[in-house]
Amino acid sequence: MSSNRIVFRLLAQACLAAVAAGLVACGSSRVVREGGGSTRASTPRPGQVATVKRGDTLYRIAVNNGISALDLATWNSISPPYTIYPGQRLRLYPGSGRRATPPVATRPGASRTPSRAGGSTPPATTPAVPSAARSTVTWRWPADGQIVARFAAGDPTRQGIGIAGNGGQPVRAAGDGVVVYSGSGLVGYGELIIVKHDERWLSAYGHNRARLVNEGERVRAGQQIAEMGRSGAARDMLHFEIRHDGKPVDPMAHLPRR
Repeated sequence: MSSNRIVFRLLAQACLAAVAAGLVACGSSRVVREGGGSTRASTPRPGQVATVKRGDTLYRIAVNNGISALDLATWNSISPPYTIYPGQRLRLYPGSGRRATPPVATRPGASRTPSRAGGSTPPATTPAVPSAARSTVTWRWPADGQIVARFAAGDPTRQGIGIAGNGGQPVRAAGDGVVVYSGSGLVGYGELIIVKHDERWLSAYGHNRARLVNEGERVRAGQQIAEMGRSGAARDMLHFEIRHDGKPVDPMAHLPRR
């Protein structure tokens, strides 16, 4: 997926540049990649959380709660390019009671990573929810085909798996849920569908040729929701992610053996 990695890197760079110019969102998608933040002191709200709604951005949630966007990202281990999803729960207070060092995303082969101030910091791994996190969802494979890309914890270009196939073949819901996003506004994912399975689990399906479901529609495990394609990719394939509390986990740890 070398071409995909380039697309994701360009996406991150474009979003960060947009934030520096004072924008509050990247693209027209409701699933927003957001950066930036204020240097003012945050007012933590111990024990309180904010649930991401469609159309929310990290910056908007932070401002509405008297918290800097950087602190909110740090407290929830959200690394650049600051992706949040509908249904994700964000903690409005630091877990340790202190402001921690902001998480830094890394790229394969990179020796140093640019910081927000324009300098450089040693690369660090993005904390991820353990792949073995217990799931209430009965997962099933979203498509037939060969695995051509694997998940890598902490790598923002490898947050899911790639399943190769033929254009037009069925892409199916990996579990029961509700469609919370159906669109093409998130650059690098092509025609994308996101399904919310419960308050903590989401699945994402990218690079489709056609989307067959709309936002708000309830779907059943195994139901066809899209046709495989190559939108945003160099070949016909499905990019599939599973997320727990908005953080990517290895789909292979949850999908049944085949």
